[in-house]
Amino acid sequence: MAKMEKVITGDNSITLRNPEYDECYHTKSGAIEEAFEKFAKPCKLKNGMKVLDVCFGLGYNTLAAIELANVEVVGLENDKRILDEIKDIEVDEKLKENFEKIKQAAKNLTYEDDKIKIKIIMGDARETVKTLTEKFDAVLFDPFSPKRCPALWTEEFFKNIAKVMKKGGILTTYSYARVTKDNLKSAGFEIEDGPCIGRRSPSTIAHLK
Repeated sequence: MAKMEKVITGDNSITLRNPEYDECYHTKSGAIEEAFEKFAKPCKLKNGMKVLDVCFGLGYNTLAAIELANVEVVGLENDKRILDEIKDIEVDEKLKENFEKIKQAAKNLTYEDDKIKIKIIMGDARETVKTLTEKFDAVLFDPFSPKRCPALWTEEFFKNIAKVMKKGGILTTYSYARVTKDNLKSAGFEIEDGPCIGRRSPSTIAHLK
């Protein structure tokens, strides 16, 4: 299987290109910037909240979440290779302390201290989401694009995510595709435009009705 290629993005953070999907895991304008501005900040995270990170990847979205608040994160991921890559990733000095927690979580599939908790569940997210018993305040929704990975952008999958969210919970995603917005609405979400970071179109913020 072809090796993942490292790509330096516009904010000097590293992403990887997945050869199977022929896409990078983050926008080339700035991988870490995207995690904060498109995913974590719009969720208005507060201490004690529970966060679902769909497609954990390199852990940047979870990193942004734990930088902003002391939260409990459950990550869904189906590719062990991307978790193995995390150990070789370096981040900006101010993020290193929390990124070490991401590295431990990627290695052991769990991390916990007196402030945060991270658990990674391996497998097809369409199935693992059905095993969740807790209710989440926020969802960081970050699969490959609807064009490359349509199976994770369906109305059915969004409905199953909605089942494990608290009423009024927030889902954030980089996608502004019509299929994304239409399927979120059909699954019971109200949507609004999110920040434009690295693309001409905005991201999407969805509130569970």
